[in-house]
Amino acid sequence: MSRRSKNRSRSGASHAGNKAGRPVTATIATTASIESKPPERIGAVDALRGAAICMMIVYHAAFDLNWFQIISADFNHHPFWLGFRDLIVSSFLLMVGVSLVLAARAGISPRRFWRRIALVGACALLVTVGSYAAFPKTFITFGILHCIVVSSILGWPLVRFPRAALLVGIVVIVAGAAIGVALFDPPWLNGVALFDLPWLNWVGLMTHRPATEDYVPVLPWFGVVLIGISAGGWLLERRRHVLHRISRASPQWLTWLGRHSLLVYMVHQPIMIGMLRVVHG
Repeated sequence: MSRRSKNRSRSGASHAGNKAGRPVTATIATTASIESKPPERIGAVDALRGAAICMMIVYHAAFDLNWFQIISADFNHHPFWLGFRDLIVSSFLLMVGVSLVLAARAGISPRRFWRRIALVGACALLVTVGSYAAFPKTFITFGILHCIVVSSILGWPLVRFPRAALLVGIVVIVAGAAIGVALFDPPWLNGVALFDLPWLNWVGLMTHRPATEDYVPVLPWFGVVLIGISAGGWLLERRRHVLHRISRASPQWLTWLGRHSLLVYMVHQPIMIGMLRVVHG
């Protein structure tokens, strides 16, 4: 083989390697964000996560105004606030599922995966500690970040099986909404349902909602993450052009919010509460 042909074969192999080795990745929110090594991103995923962040800020702003008695709102019973909260939580968890698929296709290493899980878990612990300082009787034991950590771990084995993820997700949602927890009422608990025990609140099969400021149990919310995994696989295989359109139409500030969603989640409440304390006194 001549020197020129060798050079051509080397350059051709290098070009093919670069073309095949360009993974598509995106950052998982609040959390649940799992980053891959390559810098390329799908702006649509960040933008959709940013939209969820904006809704969350609006919800928390109203909550803070109610806490300072500037407005009057019933967040525990009014259909609007209950529905708005469910929309926000669903949006975040769907993006968790989509981003898990993107991370898997980008070839994320186990070390990077567990490092990100540890980061979100540490933030979840900080939320618990901070909420205990503010609401000692109703502090957060298993909120959105806690659910993202557990759901990311449980959902990871299904990222390469989107159809199975969809089926299991539907079952999980139905089970969380319909199973009669009174069936789990062993005599040795003296009339207390098994899943009403405080250390089992995270499962989601309680007979009543626990006294906590944020409650996102595995059942049914893990099912939403699984549906996000299925949706992520479907979008990447058949509707990638939709993602490109959303990316082009999204403002940069919205994409920025989604890209730094965990940071925004952790700092927005202290900032808003601090401002209200200064202004309201």
